[in-house]
Amino acid sequence: MKVSALIPVKGFRNAKQRLSPLLDAADRELLAEVMFRDILKQVLKVRGLVETYVVTGDSKVAEIATSLGAQLIREEVEKGETDAVDFARSELKQLNREAVLIIPGDMPLVRSADIEEVLAQVPEGAGSPFALLVPSRDRLGTNALLLAPPDIIRLRFGYDSFTYHMSQISAQGLPLRFIENERLALDIDEPKDLERFLSFGFEDGESTRAVRAMLADQVAEKNRGIGVL
Repeated sequence: MKVSALIPVKGFRNAKQRLSPLLDAADRELLAEVMFRDILKQVLKVRGLVETYVVTGDSKVAEIATSLGAQLIREEVEKGETDAVDFARSELKQLNREAVLIIPGDMPLVRSADIEEVLAQVPEGAGSPFALLVPSRDRLGTNALLLAPPDIIRLRFGYDSFTYHMSQISAQGLPLRFIENERLALDIDEPKDLERFLSFGFEDGESTRAVRAMLADQVAEKNRGIGVL
């Protein structure tokens, strides 16, 4: 099975609003960018993918994607994640791509070996139709999908998407295949996700350095607020 990767990415401005109790707008924008850079670099190193696409309507995201070596699918106007992925799947279907692995751009723990583990779940000689999911840590989200053909099921990202996608697979009469991977399971949405991210102790990648610096700044700011007696 020939698999193309697809990473949907919105513009970084106003990203990650649920982190606003901890990070200001500038830090959230920077975090979104470095997470995207990190995961794209890892995806581009994966053995077993034939190509990597980024779908976006944002010029800065597009510039980063092409500079790092990804193919670009450009939206005219940014919509939601589901609409972006559906648009990209339609484009890939027209290009006669056999299968797609959809990976969000906000999972800074992910390394190329994790994605290769997902690809290894495809039985030798398997072809369409085929579907495999990777759930989020709480099993309410879907953090990766391997689909052949790319439009084999309907998608709906957001709350409880994992249950929805599993029901779509079942409706197609396909086996309910999923794999759990603790690094793929962590996307960054809330302050506690940053704590879990750092708890893994990874020292490589721009995301680690950025988050450590941001949290150090938060501690310093609190100390300044307390003052010295």
